[in-house]
Amino acid sequence: MAADLHCHTKLSDGSVGIEDLIVIAQKSGIDTIAITDHDCLAGTVRGQVIGKRYGVTVIPGVELSAFDKEVGKKVHILCYLAEKPDRLEGLCKRTSVARKRAGQIMMLKVASRFPVSNDFIINHASGSTNLFKQHIMHALMDAGYTNEIFGELYTALFSRESATNLLAPVNYPEVKDVIEEIHNAGGIAVLAHPTLYDNFDEIDKYIEMGLDGIEIWTPYATDEQIEQLSAICKKNKILMTGGSDFHGIYGNKTVTLGTCTTPDEHVDKLLGYKAKKKRAQKRAEKEALKNQEQQ
Repeated sequence: MAADLHCHTKLSDGSVGIEDLIVIAQKSGIDTIAITDHDCLAGTVRGQVIGKRYGVTVIPGVELSAFDKEVGKKVHILCYLAEKPDRLEGLCKRTSVARKRAGQIMMLKVASRFPVSNDFIINHASGSTNLFKQHIMHALMDAGYTNEIFGELYTALFSRESATNLLAPVNYPEVKDVIEEIHNAGGIAVLAHPTLYDNFDEIDKYIEMGLDGIEIWTPYATDEQIEQLSAICKKNKILMTGGSDFHGIYGNKTVTLGTCTTPDEHVDKLLGYKAKKKRAQKRAEKEALKNQEQQ
C-alpha cells in the first residue's frame, strides 16, 4: 500500500483540483493520500467522498502555519484525523485573514511594478481560499515576464534577502498554540518537512509541547537526515510519516505524487495512534487511582 500523506490542491497553493489529485493517485497506484491544504479544511469531506468513488482512501488532514518567535523560524504542523475539525476553523480563519491581507498588499505592489491588473492576478487564484505567491507568479508567467514559478524573478520579488522584494508580513500563531489547538480538536500533530525550514534544533522543544510525530520521508531530506529524524522518532516513541508535499506546477521543485510515501506499518500506527493513546491514558489513571488507595 502506497500512502502519500502530504498533498495540496487548488483550495490552497496547489495547481490541481481535488478530483484530479485523486485520479492521479489512483492511476499512480497510490491507494491512500492525505489532503493537507494550508490552513484550510474545506476539501476534507469532499475528498473522502470522491476518494471512495475511485477506491482511494483520503485521510483527513490540514497543514497549519506557525512561527517560532524564539528562533525566528517558520514551522508547519500537519494535523491528521481531527475528531472535531470545527475547533480548528477559528485558527484557520485567523491565519487566512492575515495571509489574505498580505497577499493583497503584494498584489498591489506587483500591479504597480508590472503592467498587469489586480483582476488578472486574482483570476489566477480562482478556486483557492487565498492569494498565494504562486498565483502572482503564474500571472506574471502568463504576462510573459518569466517562464517558471520559482526562479530569478521569484527570488527578486519574494526572497527576504532580495533588496527588491515585495513581501508583506504575516503574523502566524505560536507553535505551542497550534499543537494545543490540534489536540483540542482531537487531532494528531506532526511536524512537516523539518529540513525545509531548518527546524532540527527545535524538535525536542516541540516534543515537550506535545508533538505526536515527524514527517521524515520528504523530498527535502537527504538519506542522512532521514536516518537522523528516524532515530529521534524512535528515541521519543513518536510517529513517523512521509509525503511528497505535492503542489503540481506550484511546487518549488519537480515532484510527482508519491515521490515520498509512508510505509504500511507507519500508516497503521498513525491510524491506531489515538486508540493506543487512550488505552495508555486509562492505564495511567487506573495506576494513579490504585496508588491513591494504597496510601
